Amino acid sequence: MVTAIVHINAEVDRIPEIAQTIAEIDGVSEVYSITGEYDLLAMVRVAAYEEIAEVIPGRLNKVSGVLHTETHVAFRTYSKHDLDAAFSIGFTEAD
Repeated sequence: MVTAIVHINAEVDRIPEIAQTIAEIDGVSEVYSITGEYDLLAMVRVAAYEEIAEVIPGRLNKVSGVLHTETHVAFRTYSKHDLDAAFSIGFTEAD
């Protein structure tokens, strides 16, 4: 699994619409409205490094209202969420 963190500047009056459009792109797992220099943050999770080019410059950057992006590729994951998913074998506890 390859994870990319994408900071996005968007047209301010269209942030909710742009965020929803980005969230619907295959490979985008989450989109956050954030404070600071950027308006949105998108988490992109794909199976192979080559897929990043399909998702970010191929689709995300082409969303109407996206003005600028800055992409960071993660080397390792230390998130409990991701580690739990990696070791899950699909069993759920019975009530």
